[in-house]
Amino acid sequence: MTDLKPWYLSKTIWASLCTVVLAAASFAGVPTGGLEGGAVADGILQILTATTGLVALWGRVTARRAIA
Repeated sequence: MTDLKPWYLSKTIWASLCTVVLAAASFAGVPTGGLEGGAVADGILQILTATTGLVALWGRVTARRAIA
């Protein structure tokens, strides 16, 4: 990995930021609009958090350039 790319082009950075935002939203109890039942909303946030965490791992494994 000798080529460099800006941080904002990194799949790993974006997926990690999304994971942090979703986890913080879940922790803070952000209202989820029209969803009925807290359990459904919590489940959706947990699924999205896990998915973005997996995307971050995938981004790191498939990276071809270092972040500048």
